Amino acid sequence: MNSAQRERFLEELFEFLKIPSVSADPAYSGEVKKAATWVAQALEKVGCQQIEIIETPGHPIVYGAIEVNPEYPTVLVYGHYDVQPPDPIDLWSKPPFEPYIQKTDIHPEGAIFARGACDDKGQMYMHIKALELMQEKGELPCNLKFMIEGEEEVGSDNLEDFVRAHTDKLKSDIILISDTGLGSVDQPAITTGLRGLSYMEVTVTGPNRDLHSGLYGGTVANPINILADMIAQLHTAEGSVNIPGFYEDVVVYSASERTAIEQAPIDDQDFKAALDLDALHGEEGYSTLERKSIRPTLDVNGIWGGYTGEGAKTVIPSQAHAKISMRLVPNQDWEKISALFESHFQSIAPAGVRVSVTTHHGGKPYVMPTDHIGYRAAHQAYEKSFGKAPVALRDGGSIPIVPMFEEVLGCKSVLMGFGLDSDAIHSPNEHFGLWNFYKGIETIPLFYESFKSLWQE
Repeated sequence: MNSAQRERFLEELFEFLKIPSVSADPAYSGEVKKAATWVAQALEKVGCQQIEIIETPGHPIVYGAIEVNPEYPTVLVYGHYDVQPPDPIDLWSKPPFEPYIQKTDIHPEGAIFARGACDDKGQMYMHIKALELMQEKGELPCNLKFMIEGEEEVGSDNLEDFVRAHTDKLKSDIILISDTGLGSVDQPAITTGLRGLSYMEVTVTGPNRDLHSGLYGGTVANPINILADMIAQLHTAEGSVNIPGFYEDVVVYSASERTAIEQAPIDDQDFKAALDLDALHGEEGYSTLERKSIRPTLDVNGIWGGYTGEGAKTVIPSQAHAKISMRLVPNQDWEKISALFESHFQSIAPAGVRVSVTTHHGGKPYVMPTDHIGYRAAHQAYEKSFGKAPVALRDGGSIPIVPMFEEVLGCKSVLMGFGLDSDAIHSPNEHFGLWNFYKGIETIPLFYESFKSLWQE
């Protein structure tokens, strides 16, 4: 990759990032379709065939394929072109859909700042540019298929139906995804595990209307007070989740396995510094790495009720609400956990309020064995590209469609991410290092070469 290519690739990515493809907001539906068209055109420019923009009940899925030899292995590349809402806008240094380069302590060569820079437009686009570089060198080592969706940030509601309806079209030997992290630039890591997810919403209802807190305070249950107390009961003093049966299926790791986990390139001091914290918090008896990878969690993602506008309004609200997510580990079933949560939350509600619990969505945990051909190919690619062997890393995030792919398509997914924890995905000032972007484009072709070589052994 020469300097002219680097400059052009960056200009193209900037053009892509300027499209506000926010899937969660219907007001942006036209922009989401515009982004799908942009991806289809980008695939066409690098030689993909059979390009389709396939409509779904939600946002479209872009498909493209290039077959070089039926005797070669086939790799299915998955990514997404939709992005998170940019709110709160006032916390961005510059408008979120006007990308720019700025140097940071972690990215001294500069980083691309924009919504979607890392999650996932920048990382997905690495694969399209990697294909371009491979085309220039001659015959591809693998057949390639691309499936790029527009609903990942809203739960991929229509993806499973699409996959089940197109198993022949999507048939492949491995799935390649870049929507995770690298570990660090000094010690690369490959994600070998993802946590599952159960996402809930709760509502506590008290009186039939908002009440004057002077006339009624002290005589009725305040839904916000009650909800805060109920949420406080969801953890023990030691930081574990206080729901009966929650840990029943959690895998217990041996001392040697826990030691291996600590090889990942994460330091507590750096972790605190990146978040401007003076202390970390979590389940007692486990390290930071373990808490964010092999242990399940419960977190409140949002809470609201009553008056939150300017000035004062003295009311006892009729309702209070919260959104709560639970990250799950291997052997935990999200539907079972959701049911346990609902039963327990209802059971701790005091008299004087009514509680409703809604399950929004969930997903299973995922593990990639390190002896799998896909992992071995990725390991070889990172080692060639970085000059250092990568370590296996369990990630704390969830990508529910990954275990679905294994169930429906019958093949594993390799998670070759190039982002960093500090890249502020889902937050204001999201960014993606220039070095990371270019390193991904250089590393991905090495994966295809290694995968073909191992496949032929």
